[in-house]
Amino acid sequence: MKVLDLTHTICREMPVYPGTEGPRLDIANTYEKHGFKETLLTMFSHTGTHMDSPKHLFAHGASLDSLPAGQFVGQGLVIDCCDLKEGQRITMEYIEGVREKADAAEFILFHTGWDKLWGTDAYYGNYPYITEEVADYLIQGGKKGVGLDVIGLDPISDENLSLHRKLLSETDIVIIENLTNLGEIGEELFTFCALPLKFENSDGAPIRAVAMIE
Repeated sequence: MKVLDLTHTICREMPVYPGTEGPRLDIANTYEKHGFKETLLTMFSHTGTHMDSPKHLFAHGASLDSLPAGQFVGQGLVIDCCDLKEGQRITMEYIEGVREKADAAEFILFHTGWDKLWGTDAYYGNYPYITEEVADYLIQGGKKGVGLDVIGLDPISDENLSLHRKLLSETDIVIIENLTNLGEIGEELFTFCALPLKFENSDGAPIRAVAMIE
């Protein structure tokens, strides 16, 4: 089995959503003074490669810690959207091109290639994002999750987070943002695992996302 890491490393100078403070990794204990190393992590729950739950936008929505562990593991499919230019949208045409496999998948991951801009100002730019029709497909198909290699499901300009609200108001689907290395997976179904940090009443959490390919 081949295991591919789809996760960006959390570090001090990493990209974060505009208006959010970056993470702090403070050395709390040292080898020299304490005989061991320990790091104090201070960061927002939607830092780096992370997962949103319905609780992110809705007070009575499901939190990540309330969802069963099985919600975070399942058959994934990467859909290649790298031909899209800035500002163009991921339409149902991309799903229709692989419809049989997309219907069978529990997680749909859209590969835009935007992760190559990670660490640059351009990462916050006019990245591709899904249409309302694609959101409807994800809801009607009972998908466990949707993921992208960009900083948000909605465009930066949409402060209302309309697509987030559409998905999270109707289902317990999880939204995964800031994935990377999706281009290494291929076109077939694979086992996708995205386990969030489990803390009480979590609206979102960093994850370690991996693809397991036979």
